[in-house]
Amino acid sequence: MTDTDRYPLPRTFEEFNEQRRASFIRVKDFKQAGGRLVGYLCSYTPLEIIDAAGASGVALCGTSDEVIPTAELMLPANLCPLIKSTYGFAASEKCPFTFFSDIIVGETTCDGKKKMYELLGELKPTHILHLPQGRDRAYERDAWYEECRLLKERLEKLYDITITDDDLRAAAHRRNRMRRAMIALYNLQANEPPALSGVELMSTMFAATFSFDIEEFTAKLEALAAERQAQYKTGERPVPADAKRILVTGCPIGGVINKIGRTIERNGGVVVCADDCSGERTQASLVDEDADDILRAIADRYLDINCSVMTPNAARMENTLAMVEKYHVDGVIESVLTACHTFNVEATLMERAVEVAGLPYMKVETDYSAGDQGQIDTRIAAFIETL
Repeated sequence: MTDTDRYPLPRTFEEFNEQRRASFIRVKDFKQAGGRLVGYLCSYTPLEIIDAAGASGVALCGTSDEVIPTAELMLPANLCPLIKSTYGFAASEKCPFTFFSDIIVGETTCDGKKKMYELLGELKPTHILHLPQGRDRAYERDAWYEECRLLKERLEKLYDITITDDDLRAAAHRRNRMRRAMIALYNLQANEPPALSGVELMSTMFAATFSFDIEEFTAKLEALAAERQAQYKTGERPVPADAKRILVTGCPIGGVINKIGRTIERNGGVVVCADDCSGERTQASLVDEDADDILRAIADRYLDINCSVMTPNAARMENTLAMVEKYHVDGVIESVLTACHTFNVEATLMERAVEVAGLPYMKVETDYSAGDQGQIDTRIAAFIETL
């Protein structure tokens, strides 16, 4: 069997635009060269275990409404757009990372996702991590440790390998270096005015989830931070001094970077902190590389992520208020994806915390369509005018 036969392209490949065809060819070449590819769908996924298996982890969360009509042939219309988009890209074979993944790692962060994974499992091998609903009881940490161990065993069986503690420790070292590089870029936003536009920063971090080579991408992040810092010292100011400093929190922002991020920055604001699941709230936490039980250290690091699926989740509000102070924030905008009930309910607690701190707060509930763009433009512009 030829390499071409081993990794065939989708039947509809010729219908794709040039950029999508190029992406498919890039991933196909990676696989033909012997690359291992694991798709994942949440920041709770312990990436060090995937790295230690010699695989590249790529994010598969959908961020476009392009394939939602396909998804709605199987899924209800009144479901989170991220879930529908993720499934739609898999079912339509339009995402190269999903199409060529050896396995997809999902997690039980919400009811919609965990049931969607049953359908996704009909299309691709899927491993589900059973996430505890809290972390203040000892058995919840033990249960999550067991989930991480089971993932390690699943990848060992899949690739016919043994993942050692040394492999895990080396992976933790590489990931920590990448996180430190991300933090260095985030820290530049504490300058007044900030050293980068928020859209540039969010787009750069989003690209990290599609990199096959962690060390290569980390070097790019380190170089970018050094470049922007040097430019700032010479007097370059990419952001107007009077731009209102906005912290964006809430659901994963990848699908609405343009819809919300660019709207903020078109209307006299700048995103100085992306306090979402894949932003600083998550990346600032490192793995204890010197821990005696490195798998336990990895498991504990991920369980400490402050997502709204956790109950209680007061640490999320505490972290947001710390970011408000660090970045000298003028106002907070919470982005909630339609039908994301955990973030939507917790928005009440976030609003209280922000307003007690003396800052204006606004919640924007939206999806991936363009139908409400005009309304969002008007609301965000009005919010920034009041700051």
